[in-house]
Amino acid sequence: MDAKKDIEHAVRVLRAEADALNLMADSVGDSFAQAVDAIHKMKRTEQGSGRLIVAGIGKSGHVARKIAATLASTGTPSYYVHPGEASHGDMGMITGRDVVLMLSNSGENAELSDLIHYTRRFDITLIALTGNPDSTLAKYADIKLVYPKVPEACPNGLAPTTSTTMMIAMGDALAVALLERMGLTPEQYKVFHPGGKLGQRLMKVSELMVKGADLPLVPQDSLMDAALIALTEKNLGIALVVDKNGALLGIITDGDLKRHMAPDLLSKRVVSIMTSNPKTIRPDALGVEALDIMTKEAGRYITTLVVMDEAGALQGIIRLQDCLKAGLA
Repeated sequence: MDAKKDIEHAVRVLRAEADALNLMADSVGDSFAQAVDAIHKMKRTEQGSGRLIVAGIGKSGHVARKIAATLASTGTPSYYVHPGEASHGDMGMITGRDVVLMLSNSGENAELSDLIHYTRRFDITLIALTGNPDSTLAKYADIKLVYPKVPEACPNGLAPTTSTTMMIAMGDALAVALLERMGLTPEQYKVFHPGGKLGQRLMKVSELMVKGADLPLVPQDSLMDAALIALTEKNLGIALVVDKNGALLGIITDGDLKRHMAPDLLSKRVVSIMTSNPKTIRPDALGVEALDIMTKEAGRYITTLVVMDEAGALQGIIRLQDCLKAGLA
């Protein structure tokens, strides 16, 4: 075992690939903008929505799958199609409204020929992502994304390393450029990521709040014995004092009970005990915003926020424990 040499090899590979990416960044030109434009416009045809078909063989095929997944997750409908399977029937998945992005370092893979021919026959926009500007793929493509011809990081110059890194990076560049073109918001992004940590952090207050029949509502003319029953039955650590129209007047928490503890507490009116200016939040706010308010309020420990809409109408409550349970911390 020679740890020093292993580290030297790693550094050499990383620097070689970083240098290649810098070269590619310097070479980005009008063809990139044309590719973004073609993909963006494919979804706006009168006949219906188009999709981006990403294809490649071998290691380029693995990269093509990753690019398709990234584009799909950022709002561009994308699918990976295996060129070999396309030759045996999957060509029918591709329509005249689609755009094909084909990956090949050499641009001369025989397996790509049927798919290239299909795009030419049916006038389907073909974008080539290749390292060979003189290849068959580049020759027949409508738009050519050509990355610099640099040696692979493999010492034998054979294993796809630098070339696949540049392909992945170009795919990311396309995805982000399209995302920017669409103006995709974090809330829209969550639609494509309902699971996982990112999806959790983008959950809205309306998705986490307690609402409807689960709310512990107490009429304003009630005595504290009714508030205590509501606190106990709903077990949310809070009671909401409302008027005859359901408008919120104030809240009663465990803390309010402790501050007003006395022998005659249960015979007092709820309006004399309630806090009339509770902290509130909108239902369309992110759950992490609610968590931030509850955990960073100066001088107080807040476990619950009241959810109010733009008109000031009561919508529900969101609790600290609900945010923690959803994995927002």
